[in-house]
Amino acid sequence: MSSGIEGKVAIVTGAGQGVGQGIAIALAKAGAKVMLAGKTESKLKATQAIIAEAGGEAGTVSADVSSPADIAAIVEATVSTFGGVDILVNNAQQAVLAPFNDIDDAGMMMTFETGPFASFRMMKAVYPHMKKRGGGAIINFASSTAMNWDTSGTAVYSGAKQAVRAFTRAAASEWGPDGIRVNTIAPLGGSPSFLAWLDAKPEGPDAYLSTVPMRRIGDPETDIGAAVLFLVGPAAGYITGATIPVDGGQANWD
Repeated sequence: MSSGIEGKVAIVTGAGQGVGQGIAIALAKAGAKVMLAGKTESKLKATQAIIAEAGGEAGTVSADVSSPADIAAIVEATVSTFGGVDILVNNAQQAVLAPFNDIDDAGMMMTFETGPFASFRMMKAVYPHMKKRGGGAIINFASSTAMNWDTSGTAVYSGAKQAVRAFTRAAASEWGPDGIRVNTIAPLGGSPSFLAWLDAKPEGPDAYLSTVPMRRIGDPETDIGAAVLFLVGPAAGYITGATIPVDGGQANWD
């Protein structure tokens, strides 16, 4: 069965591991040409090798999404290598998770620079290329932590993720006439940092998993990647401006 994205060009940030890697692999297996962007070249090359072994096509570009110059370099490398941009996945994010009074300005700025600022800049950088090709699809990232009744220890991270949702709605509203769809997902996926945090919890992982109706953490490729593949494909052609949880039912977004 055709995925509908064969030959499309995708950028995935933070593609060296975890959720970003899973999404990149899923898109490549579906026939997209994927530019893998991230800070650690060795991890990007490992993802590229997995994609090549599966018969897909991917390039790599080492970049820090907190740098406007690096963002420009990501897009330039993608257009130079593959001829354009059809899909953008703004996955990369660093964050400070700490009590409110323990977060300094540097931590707050790092969280926002790699989150909403990076997403904002990446979206603007790809816009003219998507418009030139008649449309495109952008996926941004939110988090259910911002929706919990108790957001202790997540003040800056939750604020950053809610800002991303606001950018998503605005861009979806403004760019819809250009054929560009913009959606946000809120995933619960097995990134290395999240799994390490889960394993370190004093009460063990089972207590946390009891809050997830599906009783498991999402697989980066087959769960999170599959959801992204749907959202950037033609079957989701009338979905834009939405925040879609991909979290096994953990958060209540109503």
